[in-house]
Amino acid sequence: MKVFLESAHLGQIKEAVATGLVDGVVTDPALIAKESRGFEETVRDIAAIAGGPVSVEAMSEGWEELVEEGRSIAKLHKNVVVKLPLTSEGLRAMRRLAQDGVKTNGTHCFTPVQALLASKSGASYVSINIGRIDELGEHGGDVVEKTLQVFNNYDMPTQVVVTGTKSPIHVLEAALVGADCVSVPHAVFVQMIKHPMTDAAVKQYLDAWKKVPKN
Repeated sequence: MKVFLESAHLGQIKEAVATGLVDGVVTDPALIAKESRGFEETVRDIAAIAGGPVSVEAMSEGWEELVEEGRSIAKLHKNVVVKLPLTSEGLRAMRRLAQDGVKTNGTHCFTPVQALLASKSGASYVSINIGRIDELGEHGGDVVEKTLQVFNNYDMPTQVVVTGTKSPIHVLEAALVGADCVSVPHAVFVQMIKHPMTDAAVKQYLDAWKKVPKN
């Protein structure tokens, strides 16, 4: 399963990529706005560090405007993937961009049917927000699993990205159902690596090792 980092913070991205565990980056307007840097400069810098796909969201409203914005975003770096909302306008723009060879990511997906439409429109990825689905009182893992079943039924090439992860438990759910990718905030990425029992065990043995004669 590919792991994408949800961030626009260059320091966080460099740190995560250096572990060799991150396969790409997912951004959104809120994350980019936090950095108080120019949009294009930020995207180029992220792409230069990431070494894999970098999802960047188009924010226009009409489908023609989304197509033009998507083309401009895609020109920023060869690894850029254009995120588009799964609305009628977004799906129409997705099909046109896919015809142009632009990789797209259908975002704000909450049902397997939406994911199916994204794939039929040529999406390279579709992002299912497991966290928000859970908040609605539904089971996000079930939505991901049903989407994967639909895609497998028809050999659809679109990769499923589980997003909206709130903890390593969501990452585990994604892995158990066979999601292609998971996107995680930096805090969740750190939680995936660290565990208090692991830290305690390492400290215990380091303390014991200090007492062992070395000759």
